[in-house]
Amino acid sequence: MKNFTLSLVAAVLLSFVGQKAAAVEIQHLDPPCWWVGMKNTQLQIMVHGENISNSTVKIKYPGVSIKEIVKTENPNYLFIYLDIDPKTKPGKMDIVFKDGKDKLVHEYELLPRSTKEGAKGFTSADVLYLITPDRFANGDPSNDTIGGARMNRERSGARHGGDIKGVTDNLAYIKDLGVTAIWLNPVQENNANTYHGYAITDFYDVDPRFGTMEEYIEMIDKAHEQGLKVVMDMIFNHCGSSHWWMEDLPTGDWLNFDNTFVPTSHQKWTQVDPHAAPSEKKLFTDGWFNRGMPDLNQRNPLVSDYLIQTSTWWIEYARIDGIRQDTHPYMDAEFASKWCKATMDEYPQFNITGETWYPVGSGFPAWWQKNSSFSTINSNLTSVMDFNLAFIVPDAFVDANVTDDGKAQGLFNIYVSMANDFLYPDPNSVLIFLDNHDLGRFSTVEDTNLNKYKQGVAFILTTRGIPQIYYGTELLFTGTKQQGDGVIRKDMPGGWEGDERSVFTAEGRTPQENEAWNYMSRILNWRQTSDAVKSGSMIQYAPLREHGDCYVYARIKGDETVLVVLNGSDKDASIKMSRYSDVVKDFTKGTDVITGADYDLTGNLDVPARGTYIFELKK
Repeated sequence: MKNFTLSLVAAVLLSFVGQKAAAVEIQHLDPPCWWVGMKNTQLQIMVHGENISNSTVKIKYPGVSIKEIVKTENPNYLFIYLDIDPKTKPGKMDIVFKDGKDKLVHEYELLPRSTKEGAKGFTSADVLYLITPDRFANGDPSNDTIGGARMNRERSGARHGGDIKGVTDNLAYIKDLGVTAIWLNPVQENNANTYHGYAITDFYDVDPRFGTMEEYIEMIDKAHEQGLKVVMDMIFNHCGSSHWWMEDLPTGDWLNFDNTFVPTSHQKWTQVDPHAAPSEKKLFTDGWFNRGMPDLNQRNPLVSDYLIQTSTWWIEYARIDGIRQDTHPYMDAEFASKWCKATMDEYPQFNITGETWYPVGSGFPAWWQKNSSFSTINSNLTSVMDFNLAFIVPDAFVDANVTDDGKAQGLFNIYVSMANDFLYPDPNSVLIFLDNHDLGRFSTVEDTNLNKYKQGVAFILTTRGIPQIYYGTELLFTGTKQQGDGVIRKDMPGGWEGDERSVFTAEGRTPQENEAWNYMSRILNWRQTSDAVKSGSMIQYAPLREHGDCYVYARIKGDETVLVVLNGSDKDASIKMSRYSDVVKDFTKGTDVITGADYDLTGNLDVPARGTYIFELKK
């Protein structure tokens, strides 16, 4: 009986001690690690745990000091602000939390700065290849149903099972095509059963249905080994409604409109309109994108610091080369400017492009580019997205340049769009594209003779700016926005076990797909050798009827001149080359990049209906 009593007492005491030890508990801590030697010596550590604010915090590590500890109205949060001296050595630092007699020691790692390749940025010398990971290739079927994900390839809006390993497995295909960078739609954790990735539920982890953090790092490392850069899609305007903090928000204003759902007006022009009412501006920027995407209050300094550190963490940890920021105008403009500056200060070679989606005919994206003379706040955003051009190109290569009633359209609209470059501080840093994951495919219907396709590809890869190719465009994927986003984001045949064919090989493609793929690949690989196209100046000529409806422009750098001729008519044209003497000068012939054939440029040039030439000029 005595032994039994002692055992019972011991069990009770152990239970009591265990309960007391658990009184200081950490449920979440972001960022999970950091680095010494950063230019910005400040670090915010967000700690979440029941009544964690009751704890005192102590750190004893050479070179690290606590600047401030911020408590909020929610006792379950602490925000620890540290200063890390530039000479601090890497190592494991103990963060001691003490609440009365209860103590918790959290080991926090300070890493040496990464020496791996990465953080290179992207420029007009690059071409980005945009991938929707769920639809590209299923490299690891074992992650298809993690977290109860409902995989159903028969439903366009369901998860299809594509993942990060599927991208890694097909890097050779991407490299052979001739692009120089990969941009993946978001891969961060999305607990909601969405495949697109735009409702983030953990800013510091990879969605397990796309793979592991290790697989993401491996994909980036292998991409770098093949000379491919990696651009990461980020979303700072909002999080997902299933984010872990939604059950226990840090502050009463962590989300806009005091954590209460109010839909955004989506009136993007209020941000650039000098006459906009303040209430209209607020409704746009502070309103929630939808109920599933709560709007983050970036005017709250705790939120602001958290988000800025998130991108820094991914750059240093994963060695990404660039960021595409979703819904850029929806963010608080002062925060966005601060974030861009902080990122570029830390990584001067880096680049960020912002999604600046405005209607056709609009010059509003230029307002958002760094050093704009029109904006009231310097955005510090190097690259913006030319949606105006993207809305023009689907019809530009099939319409006549001028209708019978004299209305300009077709290639003339492209000419006018280029003429609007006076609005941009740096036109060469504008991201240009024929289509993307939110727009209808460039090929809305089957292009039997490939004339539209070839003109569109030739144009987007030789005009000014940073080209982006959407996966499948090289294979004539079709689909309209009206048919639904799932149709625009089709599976790549051959990316799934059991597919009848694989477009990742020439043998698996149809003759027409191979013609399209080879055409794009030829230009892409040649483009890498052309300084004129990558970074040269541009001179263009209006496509007029008296000049065969041909749109002609040149890219020039030093002694190198590339001349592009696009016939916007269904009729053959014969154009007088004397009109283009500004750029042809004393060059006498042009070598077509596609065929290698030489053409005489001293008299008239015959251009077939809807024909395309890309000439390297020679004397």
